[in-house]
Amino acid sequence: MSKEVASSKQLTEFVKENRVVELSDYLSTLDSSDIARAVVRLDMDDQVKLLGMLDPESAAEIIEGIPDLHAVEVVEEMPTEKAVAILEELESDHLVDVLSEMDGDASKAILDSMDHEDAVEARMMLEYPADCAGGIMISEYLSFNQDLTIKDVLENLQTNQEEYADYHVQYFYVVDEQERLTGVLRVHDLLFPPRSKQLKEIMISSPLSVADMTGLTELDQFFEEHTLFGVPVVDKNNVLVGIVLPDRVEEAVNKRKTRTFLRISGIIGGEEFRTMPLLSRSGRRLAWLTMNIGLNIIAASVIAMYQDTLAAVITLAVFLPMVSDMSGCSGNQAVAVSMRELSLGLIRPGELLWVLLKEMRVGILNGLVLGLILGSIAFLWKGNIWLALVIGGALAANTLVSVLLGGMLPLLLKGLRLDPALVSSPLLTTVTDMCGFFFVLNFAAMVLPKLQGV
Repeated sequence: MSKEVASSKQLTEFVKENRVVELSDYLSTLDSSDIARAVVRLDMDDQVKLLGMLDPESAAEIIEGIPDLHAVEVVEEMPTEKAVAILEELESDHLVDVLSEMDGDASKAILDSMDHEDAVEARMMLEYPADCAGGIMISEYLSFNQDLTIKDVLENLQTNQEEYADYHVQYFYVVDEQERLTGVLRVHDLLFPPRSKQLKEIMISSPLSVADMTGLTELDQFFEEHTLFGVPVVDKNNVLVGIVLPDRVEEAVNKRKTRTFLRISGIIGGEEFRTMPLLSRSGRRLAWLTMNIGLNIIAASVIAMYQDTLAAVITLAVFLPMVSDMSGCSGNQAVAVSMRELSLGLIRPGELLWVLLKEMRVGILNGLVLGLILGSIAFLWKGNIWLALVIGGALAANTLVSVLLGGMLPLLLKGLRLDPALVSSPLLTTVTDMCGFFFVLNFAAMVLPKLQGV
């Protein structure tokens, strides 16, 4: 029996028998990944009960360790008061992640029951898109007015040490009366100057900062260029609104890559986990698969148009999937390059001609090489030069088409405000299959007498 299954069974036993002390002690022996795997495999009722048996801080640690979508399902099943007590223990960025995935009524109920100041901050952060600085920043930071003295700050830290214990305090941020960012202090900057010194006298003026709408790509590049523990986030008026941490940027970038990979793989509607309800998992996959049935019927209709040619030269059936698959791979390479350059801002949707010219040369060269290879294989197998020309020429032509289409599709779809990651792959597959079948069967029909007996 695996460790995860054993852990789940042990947790179920503690929950069923209301053994709170044993449950807490047992969880303390597991690392966060073991706890996450064990908890998500419990029945939903047992998950809700387990979190209810723990103190809010411990329950919040579990919520932070499991996927956001799963956390939402559990939280929405809990009584509002208990859910609020747990969510208020989350760091602000994780709180916003969970609230943004919740049903509108459920998130409103949570926010209405939260501490007013925390709710105001959460609502402000929820207004930002998820993939920008404002959407991933934290509000647990310390800022002080520039007119305060070092003595004032040290007394404030001493008075509020319990509240500040979980704050990000690598830096102290200095603001003016309008909360505009004016400087930054390192911790040791407070230790040596006279206590009567004002912050504006010892702060680092004009500190590095990022705008609240800065995208993930720019944030990732920022932390590659600057080795900082965090960077302040300011709005259009230079008002300090939060802090972005490098590990949060890395996490958000990885999430974006995962979402893109899932969409390309045909998982529509967000992440899928095997602990999710059956109908939900099935629906996410069928949304893609049913669409592909129609697209494949369109591609297969080309074969029906040339069924006499295919019947006369049955060997062509061996090469049809090879031509379409090889061309599809070439097209997907072009799609990947276009999507990457779009995400980095290196190309724009209107630069179709430039992309076409660049991809055309690659398509011609790769098409000739691949066509020569596959044509040679056909000749060595059947000893018919006309079959080799048909297969090699079809692959060369289809490779050029697929590379050109693969380079263009993401730009066209981006210009139409459609998701390139979701739509490019099925469209490309359909067209490359259709064109591949057409080139092979049409070229074969043109020289059919030369192919008799192959």
